[in-house]
Amino acid sequence: MKYSQNLSGTDQAELDVTSFLNLMIVLVPVLLLSMTFTQITVLEISLPELTGGEATGENAQSQLEVVIADEGFQVYYPENTLIQEIPKKQVEGEAIYDYVLLSRVLQEVKQQLHEKNDILLLSEADVNYQDLVSTMETVKSYKTTVAASLVEIELFPEISLDNAEKKAGKKG
Repeated sequence: MKYSQNLSGTDQAELDVTSFLNLMIVLVPVLLLSMTFTQITVLEISLPELTGGEATGENAQSQLEVVIADEGFQVYYPENTLIQEIPKKQVEGEAIYDYVLLSRVLQEVKQQLHEKNDILLLSEADVNYQDLVSTMETVKSYKTTVAASLVEIELFPEISLDNAEKKAGKKG
């Protein structure tokens, strides 16, 4: 028994992709325009040496330091010479760090020390991580208006971190 198929009565169907291509032409730009772009900010920091020895020479004496304590900020320059103590401010019954005043103090320091780019942040152990990052952003740069546009002016972009307890131990 032979099976034979009679194909003479059926039409060959053509694949029509025109409507699909039209959809893709519209859909691709819409998806690209609605895509959310994310921005990742990287703060470059340098950590203290693992040798445990103290810094020596002129660099140690001319170090600009900001101590982040429970009570607020203390700005030192040169080492162990207090420029200004910035207490926390009360906002709606909550004590928060005064980043605006810290930025103003560092702007005044930058006017006197044009070529200085490094700063040492000394943090106590119980300082909140977000407060530390916000302080790093504050000491790195500030925003101001120049010629009707908002620009970011560099303060001290080379940030080093250390433990504030070490500094307190050296003083006492």
